[in-house]
Amino acid sequence: MSSARFSKILIANRGEIALRIQRTARELGYRTVAVYSEADRDAPFVTACDEAVFLGAAEPAASYLSIDAIIAAAKRVGAEAVHPGYGFLSEQAAFAEACVAAGLVFIGPSAASIRAMADKAEAKRLLRDADVPLIPGVELDLSAPDTWARAAAECGFPVLIKAAAGGGGRGMRLVERAEDLADAVARARSEAKNAFGHDGLLLEKALLSARHIEIQIAADQHGNRIHLGERDCSVQRRHQKVVEEAPSPAVDHELRETMGAVALRIAASVDYHSVGTVEFLLDDQGAFYFLEMNTRLQVEHGVTEMVTGLDLVALQLAVAQGEPLPLDQGDVVFDGHAVQVRLYAEDPARDYLPQTGTVHFWRPPQGRDIRVDHGLCDGLAVSAHYDAMVAKIMAKGPDRGTALKRLGAALRETRLLGVVHNADFLARVIAHPEFAAGRFSTSFLQQHFTEYQQPTVGWADLAAVWCIQRALLPLPAGAGDAWRGWFSGHAPARTLRLAFEARLLEGRVRELGNDHLAVTLGEQAGELVCHGCEAVAVAPTGARLFHLDLEQDGVRYRRLGAVAGARFWLAAEAGVLEFEDRGLEARNRGGAHHDGLVHAVMSGRVVDVAVVVGDRVAAGDLLAVLEAMKMEHRLAAPIDGEITVVGVAAGDQVQSRQLLIEVQPVSS
Repeated sequence: MSSARFSKILIANRGEIALRIQRTARELGYRTVAVYSEADRDAPFVTACDEAVFLGAAEPAASYLSIDAIIAAAKRVGAEAVHPGYGFLSEQAAFAEACVAAGLVFIGPSAASIRAMADKAEAKRLLRDADVPLIPGVELDLSAPDTWARAAAECGFPVLIKAAAGGGGRGMRLVERAEDLADAVARARSEAKNAFGHDGLLLEKALLSARHIEIQIAADQHGNRIHLGERDCSVQRRHQKVVEEAPSPAVDHELRETMGAVALRIAASVDYHSVGTVEFLLDDQGAFYFLEMNTRLQVEHGVTEMVTGLDLVALQLAVAQGEPLPLDQGDVVFDGHAVQVRLYAEDPARDYLPQTGTVHFWRPPQGRDIRVDHGLCDGLAVSAHYDAMVAKIMAKGPDRGTALKRLGAALRETRLLGVVHNADFLARVIAHPEFAAGRFSTSFLQQHFTEYQQPTVGWADLAAVWCIQRALLPLPAGAGDAWRGWFSGHAPARTLRLAFEARLLEGRVRELGNDHLAVTLGEQAGELVCHGCEAVAVAPTGARLFHLDLEQDGVRYRRLGAVAGARFWLAAEAGVLEFEDRGLEARNRGGAHHDGLVHAVMSGRVVDVAVVVGDRVAAGDLLAVLEAMKMEHRLAAPIDGEITVVGVAAGDQVQSRQLLIEVQPVSS
C-alpha cells in the first residue's frame, strides 16, 4: 500500500457514505472530489464536494464499477488519493492495484490483503492452519452439479449457499432440503455474478440460532494493531443487516478480548493495514467461528464511533498517509451504548420489496445523541440501480435501554414522504420485548416477524386526508386565506375511497359547519375539528406540504401532510401513512380490474422470462425474474390460466407497475 502524502481525495462512491467521507476529509483540511452517474446528478453528495466528475450512465457497470472511468476522473482533477467507501469497488483488489499503478494512494488495505480476504473460499484455506475456528463448509465445484448434494449432506442440512466474493446478503440462499439445492445454486450464482462480477459459491453449515458478532480493527504500516470492540449485527433479513449495536448484549469483557485477539491474528496473517472488520458467528454455547473479513469501512461503523469517540475515517486517512495509529489498545475506552437501524426504501406490506420514487419531503430526526447519516434531499429520485438503504439512524445512551428509547423517539420523528419505507417496521423491531431484553439471534425476524403488522388506520386519518383535499379546492373570488377552514353546515355526506397498502378504505365524511367533520369508517365513527390546514411549501417535485391543526375529543394536535396527484402522505404516530385516492383511479380506469395482470413490482431489469404466449400455467408458477437494487425477485402466476400477453424480454428495463404479462383464465 502506498503511503505518499496527499491533499486531494476522490471519493469513489455515492450517497450517504460519500457524504460521510467528505465530512471528515473537510474537517481535516483535505479537498474532495465526487464522482457521479446520470441518476445522481442532483444528489447532495455531488455538490458537497469541492469538485465533481461525471462518470456515465446510471448502471453501476458504466459508472461506480468502472475502474478506468474513476482513475481517469482522478487524473483529470489532480486528485492524489482515492477512497472507495463501501460496496462497489471497495473490496476489489484490481481497483486497489489500478490506483497504485496510476500513482494514486488507495485509502484502504493493500491489494494483496484484499485479495486474500475477498474470496471467502481462499480466506478459509489461508486461515485453516492459523488456529482460527471455521464453519464447516466447502467451495462448490460449479462444473459438477452431481457433487453438490453430497457436500450438503456432509455438512448437514440446513446449509447456506453464499457468494465467494462480496457480501451484504447478495448471492445468499438458505437451503433446508436437497430438492431445493439446484435452484438455490442457480439463483445465488446469477445474483453473485450480477453484484460482484464473480459467480464462485461456498456451501456452509447454516447456524440458524447464532449471533452475528463483528470485531472492528485498525492497523497501521508500523506493526501496530488494535481492536475497537464488537458490534452485534444479528437482526437480519435475507442475510442483510437491519439493526446493529455496540457493544453486544451477549459479549462480556473476557469474550471481547478473546475475539479481538483472534481478529488481530487474522489481520496480521494478511499483513493488514487500514481499518477493517472481522466477522464471526457466536453460538449459544459461547463458541465462535470465523465468517469473513471485510477489508473496508462498514455500513455500521457509526455505532463504534459513538461508543469509542473515534473517527474511523480519520484513522483510515492517517494510516494511508503512513502515520502510526494515534492510540494503543489500552487507550481504547468504551462509553455507553449505541444502536443503529437501516432505513430502507422498501415496502414491508409487500414482502419488503425495494421501492423507487421521488422524495417529496425529508426531515431527519434530531435530538440528544442522535446521529443520522444519509444522502437525501427534497426532490431526489430513489433509483432502482442502487442499494435500497437511504439512511442510517443511530442513537446513543448511557445504557442500552436509554439508547433504545432515544432511537424509538427518533424513528417516530422521521419524516420521509414520497417513498415507501420501513421506519414503522424498525420501530416495532426495537420495541419487541425479546429484542429489548437482548434475547435474539440471526433468526429473530423469522421467529417474531413472520407476518407484516399493518399500521392502524382510523377514521381520523381519513378526516385528515379530507382536510387536505378540501384545502386544495380553489378559493372563491374575493375570499381570504381564512376561508380554508370553513365548512358548510348543509353539505351532504361524501364518500372517500383511499387505498392503503393492500386495503381499500371507504369512509363517509359530512361537514357539520364551524370546522367540524363527522366521519365513519366501517364500524368506527367520530367527530373531528379542523382548526386549519395551512399550505406551508411546495416541494421541488411539485408536491404540496400542509400543516394540519386538528382536535379530537378535546385534544388538539398537529400533523404534517403532503399531496402529489392522487397520492397523500400523513406523518402520524405510527409512522408515515401513504394513501392513494381510488375514487380518482376508478374514474380514470373505469373500474377495470383483471386478476391475471402481472405488473412489475418495482423498476428494474428483466433477468429471465420463463413463459411464452400460449403456455398453460398454474397459480404460483414462475413467469419471470426481475432484478432491482442488486436483488432478484421472482414473479409468479396469480391465477391458473393461459399466457395471452408477454410484453417483455430478458434484458429489458421496466418501470414500477408496468404491465409485463397477462394470464387469461381458462374455463375447464
